[in-house]
Amino acid sequence: MAAAVRAGLWHRGVISVTRRGSHSHSNTALKPQYDAIIIGAAYLQKGGLKTTVLECRHVLGGAAVSEEIIPGFLFSRASYLLSLLRPHIYQDLELKKHGLKVYMRDPYSFTPMLEDGVRGRPPPSLTLGADLAKTQKEIGKFSEKDAKVYPEFLSYLERLACAIHPLLDAPPVDIPGLTQGSLRKKISALRSLKPLVKSGNDVLNRWFESEPLRATLATDSVIGANTSPNNPGSGYVLLHHVMGELEKEKGAWGYVEGGMGGVSQSIARSARSLGADIFTNRDVEQVLIGQDGSAKGVVLTDETEVHSKVVLSNATPYITFKQLTPQDALPEAFITAVDQIDYTSPVTKINVAVDKLPNFLAAPNSADGKPGPHHQCSIHLNCESVEVLEEAYREGQQGRPSSRPMIEMTIPSVLDPTLAPPGCHVVSLFIQFTPYLLEGRRVWTDEDRERFADTAFDWVERYAPGFKKSIVGKDVLTPADLERVFSLTGGNIFHGSMSLDQLYLARPLPSVADYRSPVKGLYLCGSGSHPGGGVMGAAGWNSALKVLADFKRL
Repeated sequence: MAAAVRAGLWHRGVISVTRRGSHSHSNTALKPQYDAIIIGAAYLQKGGLKTTVLECRHVLGGAAVSEEIIPGFLFSRASYLLSLLRPHIYQDLELKKHGLKVYMRDPYSFTPMLEDGVRGRPPPSLTLGADLAKTQKEIGKFSEKDAKVYPEFLSYLERLACAIHPLLDAPPVDIPGLTQGSLRKKISALRSLKPLVKSGNDVLNRWFESEPLRATLATDSVIGANTSPNNPGSGYVLLHHVMGELEKEKGAWGYVEGGMGGVSQSIARSARSLGADIFTNRDVEQVLIGQDGSAKGVVLTDETEVHSKVVLSNATPYITFKQLTPQDALPEAFITAVDQIDYTSPVTKINVAVDKLPNFLAAPNSADGKPGPHHQCSIHLNCESVEVLEEAYREGQQGRPSSRPMIEMTIPSVLDPTLAPPGCHVVSLFIQFTPYLLEGRRVWTDEDRERFADTAFDWVERYAPGFKKSIVGKDVLTPADLERVFSLTGGNIFHGSMSLDQLYLARPLPSVADYRSPVKGLYLCGSGSHPGGGVMGAAGWNSALKVLADFKRL
C-alpha cells in the first residue's frame, strides 16, 4: 500500500502528501498500513500499490488549487495557467473523463504601452496569437525585420523544445551510464541545449531589434525566477515556459475551468477510481524510520502512525530532509548540501476581485462592455523595454520591492463564467521583483503588503484607468506568504531555483537526482526534482517509475 505526503504543487500535476493540517473529506477511513506513502499516487495505484495521499491543507492540490477567498469569487490562488502537464499523463489518467476542462487562449499575449500614440489614437500595443499572419502584422508595427524572422524564431524554439522532451519523461541518467549506447539520444539532447546556457537577452538579441517584442518574450526568461534577462542561464527558463503543449497545440497556455484546482481534482478522481485513498487536513509531522534505517511510514501531528513500505514526498527538498526526516538518519555532509540549495523567490501574487472589466487605454472596451480578444491574454505591464525589467530586478536584489514591477496580469473569468458573478471578474497579478526579506533583513508587515499592493495597482491604473475603483477585494501573497500558506520554501514556485547549477543531474543535488534519498524507501517526487516546476507531472511520473522498479525488489 502506498501513502503520499504533499506540500505544494505549483505548476505541477502530481498528487502528493503535504505538511500542515486534520480531517478527511473522504468517506474512507485512514488505514494504519499502506504499501507506500507517496506523491504521484495515481501512477503507483495504477501500478498495483495500495496508495494514500495525505494533504496538509483543507483543499487538495498544494499550490494548484481553487479557493473562494473573496465571497462569490473563485481564484486560482497560486498557480494560474496550464501548459506543461505532460500529454501522456493527461491521457494515461483520463483527465478529461475525470472532469478536466481547459479554455484555450487566442490571442495569448497582450503588451500595452504607456507612451502616447498618434494624437487622437490609443497608445500602441503588441498582441501575439496563433494566427501567424496577424501576429506578424502586429510585430511589423514596431519592426518589419522582426516580423519577417518571427516564424523562424518559433521554429527555433520548437527544435529546442523537441530536443529537451526526451529528458523530461525519464530520470536523469547516472554518470557511469553516459557511455551506454542506449543513452545517445539523451546525450544528443543535452548537447543541443548548449545555447540555453546563455542569457535570455542574448538569445532574443540574435533574432530581434524591437524593444516591446524583446521585452515581452523576455518575461518568459525570468518568470518565477530571481534572475535578469541578462543573466546567463535565463535562456533555459525561457525554454522551460514555451516547451509545453495544450490540446495538441505546442507552446500553448490555457485556463482550467473552475481554476487550477480543476487539475488537482481531476487527478484525484482518477486516483480514487483506481482505488487510492485521499485525505485532506492530514499534517505529516515526521517520516518513521525503522531499526534498519529505512522509511516505514509517517507519523501525523495528531500522533497517528501510518505505516508503509515506501514514502514519497512532494514537499520541497528542504522540508523533506530538514523537517520531515529525522536528522540522525541522514549523513551530515548531505544535510549541509541540502542547506545550500537555492530557494530565492522574487514573486508576489495578488489575487483581485473587480466589479467591472479592466479598460485599457491601448485597447478601449467596446460599448457593450463585452471582453475583447486581448482580455483573455497574459497581459504584460511595464514591458516596454528589457531595461525596464532589468531595473525592476536590480531593485529587488537590494531588498526593495520594485517601484516599477514586472506584472503579468490574467483575467480568466473572461473565458470561464464559473469564477465570478455576472459583470464581475477575477484578476491575477503575478509580480516581480519582491524580496523574501526587505532591506535590513526585515520581515514584511501588513503595512508593507498594502504599500506594495498600492504600487502594483497604481501601475495597472496607468494602463487601465478605473481599475482601482473597481476593486472589491484582494489577497496579497509575498514570497514569505507563499511559503507560509503553501509550504513553498522561500516562496519559490519551482521548489528550488531553476538555475543551471540546479538542473538535471544536479536537481536538487547530484546524490538524490534519481529521486532516491539517503534513507532507503524515502523518495522525492515534487518539483524540487528533475525536471522542475510547472504543473508538469513529470517528476511524479519519473519517481513512480523508480518506486515501482524498486518495489519489485523489496
